[in-house]
Amino acid sequence: MSVRAYSMAYLTAHRCSPPEAVRIAAATGYGFVGLRLWPNAPGTPYQHLLGDAALMRETLAACRDTGVGVFDLEIVRIGEAFDPRLYLPLFEAGATLGARAVLVAGDDTDPARLATSYARLCEQMAPFGLTADLEFMPWTAVPDARSALALVEAAGSPGNAGILVDALHFGRSHTTLDDIRAIPRSLLHYAQICDGEAGTHFSTEQLLHTARCERLMPGEGNIDLFGLFAALPPDLPVSVEMVHLLREAVTPAQAWAAECLAASRPFL
Repeated sequence: MSVRAYSMAYLTAHRCSPPEAVRIAAATGYGFVGLRLWPNAPGTPYQHLLGDAALMRETLAACRDTGVGVFDLEIVRIGEAFDPRLYLPLFEAGATLGARAVLVAGDDTDPARLATSYARLCEQMAPFGLTADLEFMPWTAVPDARSALALVEAAGSPGNAGILVDALHFGRSHTTLDDIRAIPRSLLHYAQICDGEAGTHFSTEQLLHTARCERLMPGEGNIDLFGLFAALPPDLPVSVEMVHLLREAVTPAQAWAAECLAASRPFL
C-alpha cells in the first residue's frame, strides 16, 4: 500500500512564517508545507519570503533539519491583463525551495483568452519544474471540475498542467463524483481536505467567508469526503487546509495543525 503524503496548507498555518510553518509541520506529522508567498488579492495576508535572502536561508535550513519539503506555492490569479512574467520571483523561489506545484485561479471571464493565458503560464513555469494546478472555485471563471478540465484541454493540455480538487469547492459547486473520476490521473498532483456545509445556494460573500475564515474539520460538515477521496487516486498527496479564525484565536498554531491532521486521517 502506498504511503499518502500530507502537506500542511498555508491556511492551516497562516499565522506562521515559512520557517515556523516547516518546524510546526515536522512536529505534528506532516511531510510537506504549502506557502502563500503571493497575496490572493491586493492587501490580503501572505507569507513574506520573496526578496528576503536571510529568511530564505532560514527556511531552507528548517527544511534540511526537519526533512519537511515545500509542496505547493500560492497564488497565481489569471485575470484579463495577465502577464506570467510578473510571477517570475515566485517561480524562482519555488525552484530554490524544491516546490512541486503552484496554485492557480482563473478569473478571466473570456474563455479563449483564459485558455491562452493558462497555456502561457504553463510554458513560463516549465523550466522551474513546477506544475500549474488550476483550482476550480464556484465564484471564479472556473467554477467546477468540468470547466477546469475544459480549460486545460482548450490550452492544449500542457505537460505541467494540473487540476486541484478542494473538498470545500467540490461540495459547493456543480461537481459530481463522476466529474472527479473524469479528471485524468496525469492532471492530479494533490487535493485539499476540509469540511463545510454542502450546497450551491450560497452567495459569493458566503463562499468567500467560509473558504478564507471558517472551514470545518472533516466530519463536522456534510460534504461527501469519503466519496470524494474514494474517487481520487489512493496515493494522491493531500493538503490539509483548514482555517477557522474564531477557533484559532484560542488554539496555538501547533495544536491547531495537529488537530487538523488528526481529523483528516479517518477520511483518507
